[in-house]
Amino acid sequence: MISTMANIKSAKKRIAVSEKKAARNKSQKSELSTYIKKYKAVPSAELYAQVTSLLDRAAQDNIIHMNKANRTKAKLAKLLTSA
Repeated sequence: MISTMANIKSAKKRIAVSEKKAARNKSQKSELSTYIKKYKAVPSAELYAQVTSLLDRAAQDNIIHMNKANRTKAKLAKLLTSA
């Protein structure tokens, strides 16, 4: 739903596109945090592989910063080795 004061057709289109992108980004970020919570509850090698894959994909799509992805992967790897 476009609820802005844009008058120009291209501006309205950009708003619609950015809202769609924001929704997709929010969804991916939410999925990522859910997997991280699952992994923290019960660390396993299989779940670690899934989480790192999701982190890399999120960093590649600029949903999160590359350094944040690497930091998070390092923290999760530490959890795996200590468990």
